[in-house]
Amino acid sequence: MPSFNYVAMKSNRSQIKGRVEALNIQAARAQIRKMGYVPIKIAEDSDFAAREKRATAKKNELPEISLKHKIEFTSTLQILTATGIPIIETLAFMEENAENKKIKKVCSVLKNQIVNGSTLAETMEKNRRAFGRVYVGLTRAGEDSGELDVTLERMLDLLKKQANVKSKVIGALVYPVFVIILAICVVIVMLAFVFPAFESMFESLGGTLPIVTKMCINAGHFICDYWWVLILAIILSISGIIFIFKNEVTKRIVDRIALKIFLLNDLLRYANYSNFMAVLQVAYDAGIPVVNCLYLANLTLDNIILRETISAAAIRVQQGTNLSTALKATGEIPNMMLFMIATGEQSGRLGDMLFNCTTYIDKKLDDIIDTFTKLVEPFMLVVIGGIVLFLALALYMPLFGAYAQM
Repeated sequence: MPSFNYVAMKSNRSQIKGRVEALNIQAARAQIRKMGYVPIKIAEDSDFAAREKRATAKKNELPEISLKHKIEFTSTLQILTATGIPIIETLAFMEENAENKKIKKVCSVLKNQIVNGSTLAETMEKNRRAFGRVYVGLTRAGEDSGELDVTLERMLDLLKKQANVKSKVIGALVYPVFVIILAICVVIVMLAFVFPAFESMFESLGGTLPIVTKMCINAGHFICDYWWVLILAIILSISGIIFIFKNEVTKRIVDRIALKIFLLNDLLRYANYSNFMAVLQVAYDAGIPVVNCLYLANLTLDNIILRETISAAAIRVQQGTNLSTALKATGEIPNMMLFMIATGEQSGRLGDMLFNCTTYIDKKLDDIIDTFTKLVEPFMLVVIGGIVLFLALALYMPLFGAYAQM
């Protein structure tokens, strides 16, 4: 309940100050009079008002929606919108039947704000953190053109495509990461448990131990005695990696280096181009001007270097340059894509050509992932084989040396 600070006259002689809780200022004045005072000044408690405002904002703040939940939300919204059901009734139905708590809250907040007079795009704009600028921009274009259901269908295809690209890239990177982690665990187990168990036997053989064996034994003692240092190093390493990818300065350096690594550069480029061209094509079909299409599509690029390059192209388009010419000036876009975009501009079929570009990139990305996987597997075998060979030599060289002296 709101709180009010007041200044009042007591027995028409002295002023007193106090605070009362009431529904509104009129109720507060009546309550003060019941207490036998004559109110002079009444004002709502600013701290309370601020707390109420923060509480209301927090209540209406939407949580960040994952790609999976965004697909589920968009799919249901598109189906019900296409049948002609009003948006408020659609959101009310989705709120009541949603199984996921986040989707339920999203529908509730959107419904309440639309009831208060906002459009769907305006409510999403207020909650841009949850939906993202691309989603908001395409929704606004759909409402302005009167084809919200068509735009939602395109957006659903776009979200599914993004999820597919994400799963492909993650799938290509999971294997080498898993092998590296497994190799590190095997090395730690060997050093911490196997080599210390053989140390007494190595001493009984006499002679000087090979340098690799000494290194492994000393490393095993260090891990056993200072295991907490190893745990701390792992935690610091993970924190450092997170910081590198969160900080814009360090991420820019990593992104620039990644674009120069053989095969990985093609994987990252085409994964970024896949989402970029898909958004560009959907936004163009929704009737959004080319410049705004570029800005929306540019938001999907994870690589900072590519994002800055496309931003420069968008500025050229805004100044009157053709889309194909502006993209060609970046030096980053593949020639096949540039040729199809230029052909679309000349023939007046840019939308169709953008769709063809998207299809081309998807096929190219599949080929790159297939090549990447085939090359990574033998490379990982070489790495694992090298580690096993090193540990085997460290373990058996003292035995071979002792047998040679017999």
